[in-house]
Amino acid sequence: MRLAQRMEGIGTETAFEAAARARALEAKGVSVVHLEIGEPDFDTPANVRQAAARALERGRTHYAPYPGTPELRAAIAADATARKGFPVDPERVFVTVGGKGVMLYAIEALVDPGDEVLVPDPGYPIYESLVRFMGGTPVPVPIRQSNGFRLDVEELASLVTPRTRMLVINSPANPSGGVLTRGDLEAIAEIAQRHDLAVLADEIYGRILYEGEHVSLASLPGMAERTIVLDGFSKTYAMTGWRLGYAIVPESLAFAFGRLLINSVSCVSTFEQDAAVEALTGPQDAVDAMVAEFRARRDLIVDGLNAIPGITCLRPQGAFYVFPDVSGTGLKGAEFADRLLYEAGVSALAGTAFGGVGVDHIRFSYANSQENIRIALERTATFVAGLKVPA
Repeated sequence: MRLAQRMEGIGTETAFEAAARARALEAKGVSVVHLEIGEPDFDTPANVRQAAARALERGRTHYAPYPGTPELRAAIAADATARKGFPVDPERVFVTVGGKGVMLYAIEALVDPGDEVLVPDPGYPIYESLVRFMGGTPVPVPIRQSNGFRLDVEELASLVTPRTRMLVINSPANPSGGVLTRGDLEAIAEIAQRHDLAVLADEIYGRILYEGEHVSLASLPGMAERTIVLDGFSKTYAMTGWRLGYAIVPESLAFAFGRLLINSVSCVSTFEQDAAVEALTGPQDAVDAMVAEFRARRDLIVDGLNAIPGITCLRPQGAFYVFPDVSGTGLKGAEFADRLLYEAGVSALAGTAFGGVGVDHIRFSYANSQENIRIALERTATFVAGLKVPA
């Protein structure tokens, strides 16, 4: 069967492929520590699960309104107004199947064939994949360890052309854990307004922050009218399998998001939306405890990696990833990650899974127990010790 030409440009998310390789090894009896998937290893908080169960018992199993239930849209608007620092009208909130739904609808609605979209490099690979799928041209914005994994705003400005339509930012970031400062975001806002750019601001890790403040780009003057805010429940509430995301969009995009939702998924399941209301309005103790544990894991893995000759690792300010430079071992990131899995039983991702800048890097997710992180560090140290590390 002949595939449509657009399928030639669609990419993938390497973490799932790496996890499959690791599971294949485990099926053969090999012990593997999984540090490849960006999924909290905590259970969804009990009050959220119980709210879903109650909703099912009440018969909340029928179609929901396509933008989301009024209760959830109101809860999201109130939470975003309080946490993100700008007034959010529930009519501008759209509940989606995961955060990827927000990416898809924003790019479908705004990017024509030939348009350029500035995407972070390293960055979540689906940004680039969806831009190509829509016929756009992704333009990498280098994000380097030497700059604390923050984009260089002068370099960003130099990449804007008359064909640039959209900019994608992600803070705290996957894969680096880097966080943009308020000054960075103010400079980005000036560039966006000067060149009339739409911005997709991926804030899915906004509450998993260890230092500094989370600043929503949409809270800056003049930016709510040109920013699509992406957020959701997967990371903050350990609800990855629930597939619940949401967008806060400018009024001018409400029609487009609504039509795209109707044409793709119709709506998100009703009982899950009831559970999401409880997640936002109920106790937040489980979130606070999870972030505190992630902080401890971050310090454990950063200190452990920096003690291994040939590896340098910055201490991330947010999310639950580290993106160490392994070039001092004499290996590029892709070879390091591949050999680390098959020779040491530690599953990580090559930095090039996130763009060209990461050629000397690998990504570890520390969404695993401290015990398993210690095992991974011991195995990594032993693996590196067996290499001929350049003096």
